[in-house]
Amino acid sequence: MIRATAGFVFALLLLTAAQNQQQKVFQLAPGVYFWQGDTTIRRPANCTWILFKDYVVVIDANFPWGAREILPEIRKTTTLPIRFVFNTHYHADHAFGSTLFKDAGATIVCSRACGVESRTKGEADWRNQVLNRAQSPNASEHDKAVAAETIAKGYRLEHPTLLFEERMAFDDGERRLELIRMGPAHSLGDAVAYLPKEKILITGDLCVNWTSGNNVGDKDADHANWIRALDTLASWDANIVIPGHGRPGVTQTLQGQRAYLADMVDQVRAGIRAGKTADQLANEIDLSRHQPFGARPSAGSVRAVYRKLVTTN
Repeated sequence: MIRATAGFVFALLLLTAAQNQQQKVFQLAPGVYFWQGDTTIRRPANCTWILFKDYVVVIDANFPWGAREILPEIRKTTTLPIRFVFNTHYHADHAFGSTLFKDAGATIVCSRACGVESRTKGEADWRNQVLNRAQSPNASEHDKAVAAETIAKGYRLEHPTLLFEERMAFDDGERRLELIRMGPAHSLGDAVAYLPKEKILITGDLCVNWTSGNNVGDKDADHANWIRALDTLASWDANIVIPGHGRPGVTQTLQGQRAYLADMVDQVRAGIRAGKTADQLANEIDLSRHQPFGARPSAGSVRAVYRKLVTTN
């Protein structure tokens, strides 16, 4: 049963009202705002921003065309300068938009491991997510449009310059925001953001809450530690969980993501022991009972977990 605190009920009412009116920005708590991504128009990652006394911290920069939409929304909520943008991991749908935030005066923050990934894998990732996708046979008009915009406007990958090993905090005496590395999991440098007073957790792609799936195929993903990380996050008993993609959730959302991932790993591991191939398991394993996490066919994810288990065992 969901623990219905007054703060949670208030936030839930705001979220429901915003969705009913097709609004994308709403307030989770005083000075804490949420912008819900939209995969249809290639602005898929969620964005949260937090107002401190003298500055704003933004969490996850989206793609550049997403950041271009987010920046005016932030300005509707405050005139404070945007000093920091914290990216939960290096993937382009969360971090490529940092270029616009840097141009607006922000310092880019992430874990040190994420910073290494940005410099070693970031370029290939945004090209794959933007340029290569636009050239695929199944490319949509949106895919082609954002690729053309990227080239025309010369969007560049900006690497983070403020790095932390395991933990970092912003604290102005009234509000505290904690950044905590949880990776390797979804990627090597995964980190989350947590507001302990408000009990609001922003997870990046350690957890998603939509039917479009989750990328488990990063070459540095650690699925076993990912499961442990979700257990740890669930133990914090957050009132509101902001996933990397999709609607806000609660602790049960973390538990559902965990159950989906653990079931996949267990079934793939059992299949390897039985001598089955990746293709066989991709055709056999059905994770659709894990909703919304298993709403899409899981063949690609199963193959990714298979490759990881075979190479690490």
